[in-house]
Amino acid sequence: MHSVERIGRYRLERRLGTGAFGTVWLAHDDDLDAPVAVKVLAENWAHRLDVRERFLSEARLLRKAGSPRVVQVHDIGELPDGRPYFVMEYADAGTLADLLAAGPLPVAEALRLTALAARSAHALHEAGIVHRDVKPSNVLLRTAPDGTRRVLLADLGLAKSLAQASGLTLAAGSEGYRPPEQAEPGAGIDARADVYSLGAVGYELVTGTVPAAPGKVVPPERLRPDVDPGVARTLMRALEPDHERRWPTAEALAEELETCAAVGPAAVRP
Repeated sequence: MHSVERIGRYRLERRLGTGAFGTVWLAHDDDLDAPVAVKVLAENWAHRLDVRERFLSEARLLRKAGSPRVVQVHDIGELPDGRPYFVMEYADAGTLADLLAAGPLPVAEALRLTALAARSAHALHEAGIVHRDVKPSNVLLRTAPDGTRRVLLADLGLAKSLAQASGLTLAAGSEGYRPPEQAEPGAGIDARADVYSLGAVGYELVTGTVPAAPGKVVPPERLRPDVDPGVARTLMRALEPDHERRWPTAEALAEELETCAAVGPAAVRP
């Protein structure tokens, strides 16, 4: 793949990242004179029809979401060797994981960004999709024309339709962000699985620490004493091991986070 300079009309510029099943490239769409991100299935999985279908399913689910809060898919195609690829909008401002490289964020900013990620997840849920792998590296930032930052949810490699999610039989998700029901094969899930993961993202943005295992999460005010009790309660409710005790929807979590951000006193990094 290193020797390929173009994929269709897209001129490759540099590698953005490599995951378990594919590589994402920054490319330039010469016809539209615009940067794009191109995801290509890895060569070592090219012979696996199930992996190929999962790869294409991600593109279909992104397209199905049809929301400006979720990364948009512009094109799909196939390399001469038969490997599929799809073309997405490029998020030029990095990810929440990149922001965390400098340590925990100002509390109000952390809450606002988590609220935006929650609204992105709610857009997926409204489209009948559960993400199953919400974490800082899958929450992208893009500079809007007015200079503000847009938050985009990406990487639907583990996503499923909510109609299928109640009967899932395989564990999925990333440690620290994964709710207990996703760690147990055969346990059905719903949109509240993503609520847990969003709570973990907010917790990390506020404290700089990935939460411990479900049920063993250290209250955020112990790691950052300036955290308001209302903020701590909001995050800990999202991180409830029992999904019945969490925020009922990602939208409800977003609304509470926005309220906390509007009244919270902490505006600087610790």
